[in-house]
Amino acid sequence: MPAPSSGGRPRRLPPLMGRARNLVRAALADADVPPGPADANDGPAPLVLVACSGGPDSLALAAAAAFFQRRGDYRVGAVVVDHGLQPGSGEAAAQAAAQLRGLGLDPVLVSAVQVAGSGEGPEAAARTARYGALEAAAEDLGAAAVLLGHTLDDQAEQVLLGLARGSGTRSLAGMPERRGRYLRPFLPLRRAETLELCSIAGLEPWHDPTNLDPAFARSRVRAVVLPFLEEQLGPGIAEALYRSARILGQDAAHLDAEAAEAFARLRSDLPADAGAPAAVLLPEDALRALDPALRQRVLALAAVAAGGAGPSFERLLAAESLLRRTGSAGPVQLGGKVEVYRQVRGRPVAHGKPSCGNLVFRKSRSTPPPAANS
Repeated sequence: MPAPSSGGRPRRLPPLMGRARNLVRAALADADVPPGPADANDGPAPLVLVACSGGPDSLALAAAAAFFQRRGDYRVGAVVVDHGLQPGSGEAAAQAAAQLRGLGLDPVLVSAVQVAGSGEGPEAAARTARYGALEAAAEDLGAAAVLLGHTLDDQAEQVLLGLARGSGTRSLAGMPERRGRYLRPFLPLRRAETLELCSIAGLEPWHDPTNLDPAFARSRVRAVVLPFLEEQLGPGIAEALYRSARILGQDAAHLDAEAAEAFARLRSDLPADAGAPAAVLLPEDALRALDPALRQRVLALAAVAAGGAGPSFERLLAAESLLRRTGSAGPVQLGGKVEVYRQVRGRPVAHGKPSCGNLVFRKSRSTPPPAANS
């Protein structure tokens, strides 16, 4: 309940804080994480962790979630991830942890991670390290959910970056509200509103200097591109991009489910033998009958099932060209050392009889089947 004012009367809860709490409550309900039992003898309430960087978004989220800790609906803790990428990051992490404990969160963990210098880029490498730390903490503590502080502005930036890359529906749908145990309750909130929430809660957020570093594409979108679009096209661009992401997210989820069903129905698998890796087979006639939006998703699922990564749009088009039977039978490289080729007449697949009519997906081998026209 609201704290009493100096005159003894309870302070009115600011509407924005009420909305923030409602967003957290709704996200947990949608994820089937119900409040704990009213009687402590029936067992502990579910544990919810807040992923906190010390910035305004995640601190505001922690302040909203702390309400449910005080009520006893949930046990609410936090994980502060220190990437160690800026001088003083350890002090910033310690300050964030102190403020989280002041809100009543327990446990509050500070996890220092090593960001590997891999080929995926610094932002992606930091993200990989961050989620590794969050997943480890969630597993160790038995957390029912992990709350992430992404906002409407983050979603708008994500959609613009997807557009710039020429991405498909799934990428343009942006960040999902829920993925497994990870929830994003604050996607409907603007970044400025999280600053206001921190002020209401008496919190002092840390501002990551990399957020305005023009070396990063996301920073340029935040500091230059979105303000320019607002100036040229009028206000409301971020909200419009957020709405587009929600619509595309629904479309992508439907198409992904349809594709998964079609893939499960059409696939057949061949085990590895002494001379060839395991393979995934898809019948050509059935693939041709699919709508292109489903067919490309099914081809991508086959590439992943064969041990590769999700192929690019260009690689999927190359795989589709095999179905026209007007050129080479392959192989077409799909990435992750997975290739796809068309069975040519009379040529057996390992563990199978000579046949044709399938696309074969398998890890590359030293001597691929010869290209042929048929």
